[in-house]
Amino acid sequence: MTRTLHGPCQFENARNCDILQASSTRPLRKLGNFRYVLVMERQGQFIGQSGAFLDAVERASRAAPMRRPVLVVGERGTGKELIAERLHRLSARWDEPLVTLNCAALPETLIEAELFGHEAGAFTGATRARAGRFEEADKGTLFLDELATLSMGAQERLLRAVEYGEVTRIGSSRPMRVDVRIVAATNEDLPQLAEEGRFRADLLDRLSFEVITLPPLRVREGDVFVLADYFGRRMASELAWAEWPGFGEHAMDLLLAYQWPGNVRELRNVIERAVYRWDDATRPIAHIVFDPFDSPWKPAAAPVTTERMAGAPRQSAPAATDHDHVADLRGAVDAHERGIIEHHLGKHRFNQRATAKALGLSYDQLRHCMKKHGLMERAGSVTETG
Repeated sequence: MTRTLHGPCQFENARNCDILQASSTRPLRKLGNFRYVLVMERQGQFIGQSGAFLDAVERASRAAPMRRPVLVVGERGTGKELIAERLHRLSARWDEPLVTLNCAALPETLIEAELFGHEAGAFTGATRARAGRFEEADKGTLFLDELATLSMGAQERLLRAVEYGEVTRIGSSRPMRVDVRIVAATNEDLPQLAEEGRFRADLLDRLSFEVITLPPLRVREGDVFVLADYFGRRMASELAWAEWPGFGEHAMDLLLAYQWPGNVRELRNVIERAVYRWDDATRPIAHIVFDPFDSPWKPAAAPVTTERMAGAPRQSAPAATDHDHVADLRGAVDAHERGIIEHHLGKHRFNQRATAKALGLSYDQLRHCMKKHGLMERAGSVTETG
């Protein structure tokens, strides 16, 4: 089933954009057997074909023309800032400022001055008056990222700005009227924080006219394949490869099985790193490195003290192999053996002698395993060299 996104759309560089307008009934673009949507917004993009992903983007399109606040919730790397930009670009404020403030990037002592501005002499170091982000965003949109990190004092002032459309610079007694649409983002459970008294419930009520919750990549069915292909092709083009070889079967299986705690941002880094480290542009990429810090020479971790353990989040144990569903022992063992061989062949650029050494096998033993699992044709003639 095809889906279309609706809403007016204007961009500064329309030639580089896939524009989906209100009158458009253009279906989603197609990649192989996958239908997906690609919406370019300046330097950002939405790419995907899962229903959960498209529902979130469509909800943003519907909310964009409204003047009400919108709260965007999602894990790191899910695209909260892209949603904020979409809300702005598809609104009547599209040609006015989109001002962004990461609330976690400033200490508590400076966040209010950054948001609301200050007069000269308002505090030590304030040698001249300065407009705050609300004034800078007048007639436009103010995007507040990491909203949950705001101090209670800043939350109180923000509540007044949202309710009455007025801000007062620090050191001044004269409020100023501003016309600002608020879009806020967080990866925290704000209702829970409000219950615990760590976030103002009245501010949460004001900001949650619409709440757009972005799905993590691990539940976006089919999107890992689509995103991996997109980022891989783009990196191959940057490296001036003549053609895109794609990913080997084992490499794609690894990508699909990974849980992606860093979501799309992490996937992009993993894919681009895999492509640029791959030496043979004529062969499918067969080696994936998820942790770039993984090295036998990395510095040893500092001893974990009782104090550090008390303050650190509990780490979940690695997932155990699911043996309950094994109905064919020989087939399961063969599949495991094949996966190990494919992984090491990719890691050693299909050099069979290096692969055999890494696995503790003789060259002939490795060749026998490769023939057994149908991997000889994929290896090719260059793997004969040592």
